[in-house]
Amino acid sequence: MIDFYLNGRRQQCTDVSPDTSVLELLRLRLGQTGTKEGCASGDCGACTVSIGEPDDQGGLRYHNANACIVPAHQINGCHLVTVEGLSRGGALHPAQAAMVDCHASQCGFCTPGIVMSLFTLHHSQQRQPAPLTQQRLEAALGGNLCRCTGYRPIRDAALAMQNYPDTHPIWADDPHLVSNVDALYTDATKKSASPRIDESLGRYDSPRDLVALRALRRQRPASRLVAGATDLWLEVTQQLKPLNDLIDLRQVAELNVIDETSEGWWIGAAVTYSRLESLFAEYFPAFGHLMHRFASSQIRNRATLGGNVANASPIGDCPPVLLALDARLMLDGPSGSREIPVADFFLDYRKTALKKDEGEFIRAIFLPRPETDQHLKVWKLSKRREDDISVVLGAFAWRMDDGVMRDVHLAFGGMAAIPKRASKAEATLEGQAPTKATFSAAKAALQSELQPLSDVRGSSEYRLVAASNLLERLRLFLDTDFNANAEVCLDAYAH
Repeated sequence: MIDFYLNGRRQQCTDVSPDTSVLELLRLRLGQTGTKEGCASGDCGACTVSIGEPDDQGGLRYHNANACIVPAHQINGCHLVTVEGLSRGGALHPAQAAMVDCHASQCGFCTPGIVMSLFTLHHSQQRQPAPLTQQRLEAALGGNLCRCTGYRPIRDAALAMQNYPDTHPIWADDPHLVSNVDALYTDATKKSASPRIDESLGRYDSPRDLVALRALRRQRPASRLVAGATDLWLEVTQQLKPLNDLIDLRQVAELNVIDETSEGWWIGAAVTYSRLESLFAEYFPAFGHLMHRFASSQIRNRATLGGNVANASPIGDCPPVLLALDARLMLDGPSGSREIPVADFFLDYRKTALKKDEGEFIRAIFLPRPETDQHLKVWKLSKRREDDISVVLGAFAWRMDDGVMRDVHLAFGGMAAIPKRASKAEATLEGQAPTKATFSAAKAALQSELQPLSDVRGSSEYRLVAASNLLERLRLFLDTDFNANAEVCLDAYAH
């Protein structure tokens, strides 16, 4: 059974199959059709909803998410808010009123999702007032596409809604809502791992600790693991495959910890990107900047670093950065745990070092603390600036020692069957001054050692040229004679 609150009212849904999405539950079971289905892959934002969970301040923290790829069982114990729950009788919520007054809607299909992203932004502004900068606004709306109105009036609505009277939803008047959700959430997240549905429909288990997870993996090593579901759920929505045996990792305590040590950070495999943004911004700014090219807020609120690694896509955004940073993985399973370098994890196209027949899984990712003289640059090429899949991604780490490059790491996505370091090009640069001749040799080495794939996003030939150009961009960045203003413009364009 899925026990949750919907727009302030408690809902208890039984016999929900493991591969039911929140969108299906809303539209087909609960008759809430304001939430629309557009792309069914988490790209367009038409299905955006807001999910509330208790925080440590005695309230509810809401985050926006794509209902089409959120497993329905993951809202157990939460407060789900949809566009139907925002207005107060005839009075519109500020996000809705501003959209109307700024003429920010035409066909209206995408509007409910945009309104829900604005509701989440408005709620966070009310709780923690902060200037609504262009960067924050883009982050809030980066996952909502509009093909009719254009973004200027939508942006105007986002800026204007702060000046409207706080016409909050009627469910916000309930003095017991927060305590009720808190009690339900606590109960839902502390139960031992057990199926919440009739086994004739499949299995959906949600273990709470490593012991329970290992036991489930020993019993059912072929079961599919789900955390953010931002990639796995496409098998349901795009390939129409059933997922009837799932183990949910989101509540495993040990997989949700960020453990800081003197050497670096162990990041639990179920930690979401939203939780990592502050860490990346402070210690790995180039990695942090990638997050705003990597996905939308709806995706970052659900997706995990562990999932991006386990997915083993050759065009995944984060594995090249992990390779450049010499990251390590802690693998775990019924037979125990072991530690390996990220470089040893990827074996072939979509093949990894996980012992899947033994139920092994990723437990954590280790990011070494950067040295004071270490530099990192990450540049992504894609069809659009935000929320898009890479054509080529280059992650470059190095140190400068008396004018020569040391500890050079050049890692690429989209240039081989696996995320891969360009070892020959690295060797060409190691111990050398960053001259034009040195980088010309490195580019030649790069083209000799990598055989990129060809697909609808780019041909093999294009990817080779693009990767070489990224090395040239790195050279220009390192060129001390390069005009400072041009360097700033180049770096801004690259991001």
